[in-house]
Amino acid sequence: MPKVVLIGGSPAHPSRTYAVLEYAQKIFNRESIEHQIISVRDINAEALLFAQFDHPDIKQVVGAIESADAVIVSTPVYKAAYTGVLKALLDLLPQTAFSGKVVLPIATGGTIAHLLSIDYALKPILSALGARTILAGVYIVDSQLQKQDSGEYQFIDSEIEQRLQNSVYELISIVQPSRFAVGAGR
Repeated sequence: MPKVVLIGGSPAHPSRTYAVLEYAQKIFNRESIEHQIISVRDINAEALLFAQFDHPDIKQVVGAIESADAVIVSTPVYKAAYTGVLKALLDLLPQTAFSGKVVLPIATGGTIAHLLSIDYALKPILSALGARTILAGVYIVDSQLQKQDSGEYQFIDSEIEQRLQNSVYELISIVQPSRFAVGAGR
């Protein structure tokens, strides 16, 4: 059975970035795919700030990624790139952390102007960490995923929700091709 690690790069909670991971988590639950969400905000701040490679939190993240078949990296866009706290985590991963893994990059941002941040900021670091199978990625504008009075986030734009769903299912079809063989359905 494949395992997927979902990394949330937002320092805030709740956030659109985390809501996207929760959306993917629902799909993994429905499809009985083993998964784990790792939020950068839950990792010891000193371990990140002082690059403590041997800290138990960092070792746990590295172990989770090593045992995964696929990784989803979701981040808000800050200053036209991924968050600094996500960069701090990625800097602590082994050089080949994403080698042999399918990686789906996802970014959320205030405007469409940062659409290319996935291609010009996030994908290069994922590649530098050994990822060779990097899916196209999904960029979600804040207005497409809005916070409701209940505090939960909901997709306002069905097209972007469908693109996210398709991307998650594409990831599943790569790590478990038999799941969606001819004749099998969602």
